[in-house]
Amino acid sequence: MPQVVLAPQVKTEIDRLAQVRQVDSKLLEEFAYFVLEISKEKSSKKAQSLKTNDLKQAIYERFSVKDTSELKKSGAFRMATDGMGKLNFRLKPTWETLYRKFVGILPNEQSQEGYGCINGIDIFKYFKPWQVFGLNPQTATKNDVKTAYYQLSKIYHPDNLVTGDRAIFEEVENMYKSIIAGF
Repeated sequence: MPQVVLAPQVKTEIDRLAQVRQVDSKLLEEFAYFVLEISKEKSSKKAQSLKTNDLKQAIYERFSVKDTSELKKSGAFRMATDGMGKLNFRLKPTWETLYRKFVGILPNEQSQEGYGCINGIDIFKYFKPWQVFGLNPQTATKNDVKTAYYQLSKIYHPDNLVTGDRAIFEEVENMYKSIIAGF
């Protein structure tokens, strides 16, 4: 007996695929349960989120300051956060945002899966074009970048009725432009 429940959208999609592909819907349903069970196991093994003090220390280290007061006065920090709006340093999400932007991928957000995740990166939280494109910035050529972009575009272009998604496509396009501008 499955311990997970299929969302109504998944059941609808299973019925649609079964009809279009002429496949037994029970088989697709079993596969969906299998995938969900694996995802559930993976998520239970995920790293714990960093505590606020750990996040702060990482940001302090990044900007070579001792505390929040010094951070607020740091010219490098003010320049780096220009345009981010007003930051509320009392809230953990603020520190998580700063960590994502200036330190790296949060331990509990590595190898993410689901909507908006490409190559383990949630493209709506992180701007990591090289990782999203699956390329090494030290060795990739302009053609490698174009090829990776075209492959992702085929999947996420809004004209693709099956897998297209405008929001994801626009993020991928922004990442492509940022990389290609460096060549």
